[in-house]
Amino acid sequence: MELKDAILKRRMARNFADKPVDPQTIERIVELTRHAPSAGFTQGQSFIVVTTPELKRAIADTCQEAEYVKGGFDPFISKAPVLLIPCTSELAYHRRYQEADKVNDDGTEIVWPVPYWFMDIGCSVMIALLAALDEGLVTAFVGSKDLDTLRAILNIPNEITPVGVIAVGYRAADVPSQSLKRGRKADAEYIHFESW
Repeated sequence: MELKDAILKRRMARNFADKPVDPQTIERIVELTRHAPSAGFTQGQSFIVVTTPELKRAIADTCQEAEYVKGGFDPFISKAPVLLIPCTSELAYHRRYQEADKVNDDGTEIVWPVPYWFMDIGCSVMIALLAALDEGLVTAFVGSKDLDTLRAILNIPNEITPVGVIAVGYRAADVPSQSLKRGRKADAEYIHFESW
């Protein structure tokens, strides 16, 4: 699949077929995420792969899946054959930028005007979404509303931040999000040349 086709075809699925995903397919997807950009090659990104039904239900609860169901969607988070939990470590970036090749001339760590650990995991997430599509799968990204519980469920260390949940599986008939009716904003609002 051409990259342009994958980008234009990608959308968030809100239902998944009752069909398992080959573990090797998931391994290929996650392996590709390792090639995302990483400030200072810190590699502060990581993923947790979840396939156990009980764990998926517990994770779905932290994403308030019941609210989606009340809104007319299927229980697509717990129903997905695979959940990927993308994580990042701010501390890993601070450690990396205290190393000799990254510190300022006075030996101090740089000032972080942007939290690039979130930028880097965002790039990893997009690679996962596109890689899944390339494998013939569909995905949905949802946020957890209870990171403390999500950390406890998955034994995630305190220094690691799970940034959301990626549901992965095969397409089933679903209800598109009402948000899509908003349409894309005009080019003049989105693209700025030379200055804002």
